[in-house]
Amino acid sequence: MTLSHRGLLGVLLIGVVLLGLASLAIGSTAVPVLGGLWQWLQGQGTLAAIVVGEVRLPRTLLALCAGACLGLAGAALQGLLRNPLADPSLTGASQGAALGAAAVFYFGLFPLLGIYASAVGGLLGALAALVLVLWLAGPGNPARVILAGLAVSTVAGAALAAVLTLAPNPYALQELVFWLMGSVAERGLEQLWVLLPALLLGGALVWHQRHLLHALSLGESVAESLGFAVGRGSRWLVLGCGLLVGGSVAVAGGIGFVGLMVPHLLRPLLAHRADRLLLPCALAGAGLVLVADMLVRLMPPGRQLQLGVLTALVGAPLFVRLVVKERRQ
Repeated sequence: MTLSHRGLLGVLLIGVVLLGLASLAIGSTAVPVLGGLWQWLQGQGTLAAIVVGEVRLPRTLLALCAGACLGLAGAALQGLLRNPLADPSLTGASQGAALGAAAVFYFGLFPLLGIYASAVGGLLGALAALVLVLWLAGPGNPARVILAGLAVSTVAGAALAAVLTLAPNPYALQELVFWLMGSVAERGLEQLWVLLPALLLGGALVWHQRHLLHALSLGESVAESLGFAVGRGSRWLVLGCGLLVGGSVAVAGGIGFVGLMVPHLLRPLLAHRADRLLLPCALAGAGLVLVADMLVRLMPPGRQLQLGVLTALVGAPLFVRLVVKERRQ
């Protein structure tokens, strides 16, 4: 069954707005959501304003932006590689971003950038990993991207372990481990100003190449015969995905399987159109990460599960199902 593109976008947008309001209402302290938000906008220091505006609102917005980054990057990579198993975590981008951010965090790189240093490190790490994967896979060989991604992921994981081992502050090891598991808790609006530019710029680069993604579904030779510069367009897509993944990992840590699950669930609803998947996947990814974060907050105190662990527990069975389906085909 297929749905109209605008109809699906409308449903997803309404769902994201409702989930955002629900997220502002979930917490250990019962406060009026709309009243607290209005008081926070007016600069009042009431309990409701502090809880809603300074605690729940940043967490909600970060979850939405991180999910949108991952969903959009997953849809773009799957369209570029013509492979439904392509995912930022499977192509080395997430591991590269984690390595870059961790190196900046521990060794004090880019000191002049202040709070933006880890984000820059994550962006550079994700871009380097994606470029290396595409170079190893070679042109016209999307089937080898997963294998190259596993190789880059292994190297990045080993380098990350070395960073942890050689870190000058061993007491920060536990903090970094929890960060790598993925979370949007205990973060403020300043992290949003790091993630939002990556989402806007990376999303703009991907959106600009949406017609190329549709043409690539017919094959690279057909896309070139239609007048598309496949090589240059692919590089812009890689840059956009690197910005999206790097910004998400640098701010929220590792949140896996979102970029894999969301395009796979929405693709049958849009007649497998790669270009029409972009915006719906961004909205659905935002909603999925926000739902996962809400489930994390609903767990009993003292037994809180990290956000990335929860998405992996849900996404791993779906990935196994995809592998079995591909083998049968």
